Amino acid sequence: MDSVATILFLLLAVVISSSLARLTTLPLPLVQIALGALVALSVVPTVVLDPQLFFVLFLPPLLFLDGWRIPKEHIVRDRAVVLELALGLVLFTVVGVGFLVSWLVPAMPLPVAFALAAVVSPTDPIAVSAIAARVPIPKRLMHILEGESLLNDASGLVCMRFAVAAMLTGTFSIQAAFVTFLWVALGGIAIGICVTWAISKGKQWVTAHLGEDTSSQILISLLIPFGAYLLAEHFHCSGILAAVAAGMTMSLVEETGQALAVTRVRRAAVWDMVQFAANGVIFVLLGEQMPGILAGAVETVKLTGHREPWWLAIYVLVISGALAVLRFAWVWISLKLTLFRAKQKGQPLRAVSWRLIAAMSLAGVRGAITLAGVLTLPLALADGSAFPARDLAIFLAAGVIFVSLVAASIGLPSLLRNLELPPEAFDQVQVDRARASAAEAAIKAIERTQHAMSSGRSDADLYADASARVMELYRRRLDGRLQSPEAASLGRSIEAIERKLRVAGLRAERTELYRLSRNRELDSEAARKFIREIDLLEARYTG
Repeated sequence: MDSVATILFLLLAVVISSSLARLTTLPLPLVQIALGALVALSVVPTVVLDPQLFFVLFLPPLLFLDGWRIPKEHIVRDRAVVLELALGLVLFTVVGVGFLVSWLVPAMPLPVAFALAAVVSPTDPIAVSAIAARVPIPKRLMHILEGESLLNDASGLVCMRFAVAAMLTGTFSIQAAFVTFLWVALGGIAIGICVTWAISKGKQWVTAHLGEDTSSQILISLLIPFGAYLLAEHFHCSGILAAVAAGMTMSLVEETGQALAVTRVRRAAVWDMVQFAANGVIFVLLGEQMPGILAGAVETVKLTGHREPWWLAIYVLVISGALAVLRFAWVWISLKLTLFRAKQKGQPLRAVSWRLIAAMSLAGVRGAITLAGVLTLPLALADGSAFPARDLAIFLAAGVIFVSLVAASIGLPSLLRNLELPPEAFDQVQVDRARASAAEAAIKAIERTQHAMSSGRSDADLYADASARVMELYRRRLDGRLQSPEAASLGRSIEAIERKLRVAGLRAERTELYRLSRNRELDSEAARKFIREIDLLEARYTG
């Protein structure tokens, strides 16, 4: 029962943290860490974490969702910059910070130092979004950060696995590591793709023969990342890359549009909850574990000859400064190379603002993946002895997360204000054409369906009237999209007015339905059905 009570308190802390973050305007992860520390200081029993179990529970769904939801076309467009940041910068960080930590903390073996450097290399766009909520992040910058985060999660955590393996076995060979990396990476990607594809085909067959059950479909989507991860680990491949590949394959499967609309709506809500809960619990657990981690880190620092615990703060600041310098240098070099390639191709060049480089550097906030990764460091070596400097490594990673969050909270809003980036690759004309094409397809489908339904019926005029009313909505859309730019702009203004009026009407409908339900003038089940329909319509007009 103690474990159940602790889990419930952690989830309660996640719920409370959302309101406190809005109230205090502090970044959500910082609030969650503070609440976790309060839980640790309370009478609630602390959690004894199993590193491998922690990794399996939290990382697969988060990585899967990142791969599922990230806009692929933006990664393809900015692939050079994304790859330079996600792969090149990770290796640059592992080498540079790894040797720095080994020199700075002699009590920490070099493989552990490299593991720490690898685990602090991934960035967290969710934390950046929470920090910059007051100042919108330019879309292209956010897309680059999302693409970088998706790939550097995998590359950083794979590097950490190699470093930990070197610590456990005492040997490391570059040639063997390269061959192993190919097997680990390619095998993980292949397994992630195959698992998602096979499950999707199975779902399609069942749906075609037995119909679609929304609850089962949602549960299957929750199980896919765990299945891909565990199968990849069974074959000694990267479960991390398997989860990412499974998510990206899931997005391609979804483009077939075979799932029911209600399934997609409910599944999106479930996954939003999973993402919020998983990210929140990770940070609350950090705060909850911090007293014990701090005590172990102090003992490790004493081995270096430093008796004062404030040396821990120096270590954190030095590592955070090194990460910032390395990232700034790499971003600057990356942008210069991008401009050089554009010049070679004869493309027009734009001056790169130092604010853009600073914003890209400061946006390298560490978050849930870093924390989840460092908490999976083994508790013991192969001979049963304690894993060296484990508590210190966890504390330093947590300190880097904290410093990066604070630095970004202070600096990003001013750097992002009025920051201009090259325009997005698509424009309003493209959107208008897509809407017009969809409207034409809808009109043709309505005509075919109306003819099929009314053929040979005596009340065929009823079907004709109904189809005319439905098609009128689509014809109005076509009229507005195929006019001159000035007329189209006016049409969009009218649409905006209509949306506000429709929303006002829907909200009035919902209020009245609630009143009828409270007064027992409407069956509660019917009320829930009507209100859900209104909610979906309102989401359409306000989303």
